[in-house]
Amino acid sequence: MSVVVINAVTVPQERREQFEERFAARAGQVGAAGGFEAFELLRPAEGSDRYLVYTRWRTREDFEAWMKSTRFAAGHRQHAEGGPVSRESEVWQFEVLQAEYA
Repeated sequence: MSVVVINAVTVPQERREQFEERFAARAGQVGAAGGFEAFELLRPAEGSDRYLVYTRWRTREDFEAWMKSTRFAAGHRQHAEGGPVSRESEVWQFEVLQAEYA
């Protein structure tokens, strides 16, 4: 079964636009990774400042290979160069037990 990795990122209201622009600038990078299945950037609804970065992978090893890749490093170097826009980040990992799609 697939593996889901969710990065829960707390972004202050005044930095949300910059956070979204950074993701837009590197759109499609993760899609080229081996074992990649899906990506979604979820904007928080009213009353929250936590974005969810959802990725789904064929295996945990595929995700770990992405984390070690030059594309991953390049995308995150952009964040280091421009300074952080988030206050904190928490990574959650799950194995998919059941799924249903339209």
